[in-house]
Amino acid sequence: MRRIWMIMLLAGLTACSGAGGVATTPTASVVPERSPGEPITVAENLEVPWSIAFLPGGDALVTERDTGRLVRLDGLGGVTEVARINGVVPDGEGGLMGLAVKDDRLFVYYTAADDNRIVRYRFDGATLSDPQVIVKGIPKGGIHNGGRLAFGPDGHLYASTGEIGDRELAQRRDSLAGKILRMTPDGEPAPGNPFGTLVYSLGHRNVQGLAWDERGRLYASEFGANAFDEVNLIKPGGNYGWPEVEGRGDDPEFENPIVTWDTSEASPSGLAYANGSLWMGALRGERLWQIPLAEDGAPGRPVAHYSGVYGRLRAVAQSPGGELWVGTSNRDGRGDVRDGDDRIISVTP
Repeated sequence: MRRIWMIMLLAGLTACSGAGGVATTPTASVVPERSPGEPITVAENLEVPWSIAFLPGGDALVTERDTGRLVRLDGLGGVTEVARINGVVPDGEGGLMGLAVKDDRLFVYYTAADDNRIVRYRFDGATLSDPQVIVKGIPKGGIHNGGRLAFGPDGHLYASTGEIGDRELAQRRDSLAGKILRMTPDGEPAPGNPFGTLVYSLGHRNVQGLAWDERGRLYASEFGANAFDEVNLIKPGGNYGWPEVEGRGDDPEFENPIVTWDTSEASPSGLAYANGSLWMGALRGERLWQIPLAEDGAPGRPVAHYSGVYGRLRAVAQSPGGELWVGTSNRDGRGDVRDGDDRIISVTP
C-alpha cells in the first residue's frame, strides 16, 4: 500500500454555476492511506474537466471545457486557477479541450469564434505567455470537434479532430476534420507523415482518446453513431472507414477496430495505457473500461469498472506515480449531477 496525502485546498476560488444554476464552492479535505485499487477524490466542484496533463514535478493541469479555465493541482492536491484562456468560445461539444505539455511549452486545443485551433504558450509553472497559434482552420461545429492532444514517444504532437457532423469531411484528405493529425511542436507536418500534410490517419467520426503502449503502438478511442463505438490501432495513412463503415466491415480499403461496444455501453472518451492495459472513460456507459493488451497488441476481453458509480467519465491520464486520474463529466448537460461534481478521482490500476 502507498501512503498518499492530498490536501484539496481550493480557498478563494468559486466554481461557476453547474447544472440547474446551483453555484458550488470547492471543498477541502485530507485523504488518508488507501489500499491499491481504492479510488479517492482529488478534486471536486469542477466544471466539465476535459483533459489532464502532468508536469514533470507531478502537478496536474486540467482544462474545463465550458469555462475556459486552466486549473493546476499541486503535489499536495491544492487547486489554483492558472488562467482563463483567451479566445475560447464554448459551443455545444466544443470549448477548451485538449492539453499537452513539453518542456516549458503548453499546448491547448480549443474552439474559437470561427474554427478549432491549437495554440502554444510559454509556461513558467505559474503563468502563460507568448501565445502562438500553430494550427488553425480545423472545422468547428456543435458536435464532433475532436480535441485530444498528446505527445507521442517520437516527440511529435498528435491531435484528434471530429467531422463536426459533416460526414464526408472524414474521407477528404484536404480537410482537417475527422482525422488524427501529427505535427512538430511548431505546428508543421511531422517528418514521415504519409501524405506530406498534417494528416496522419483519416476516416474518423470523432476521436476522443489517444494512448501509446510500451512498444510505441498508437491506439485511439472513437465515438460511433448508432451501433458501435471503437478502439482502433492507428497506422500511418490508415483509413478507418467513417462514414462508409461503422464498427467492423469487410472492405480491405478500411482498417477494422480492435474492440467495439454497443453505444449504450461506452461513448468512449479519454484513453490511457498503464500496466499492460488500455483504460478508457465512458460517457453514456458511465464506467471505466479496462482493455488488456497482449505483447503483440491484441486485445483481451474488456472489463468494466465503477459502472454507474461516478456517472459520465471523460478525462483519463496516468500520473508520474502510476495512478490513473479520471475526471467526471456530469455537468456537461447530459449527466445526472451528483454532490461534488464534477470531480477527479485517482485509482491505482
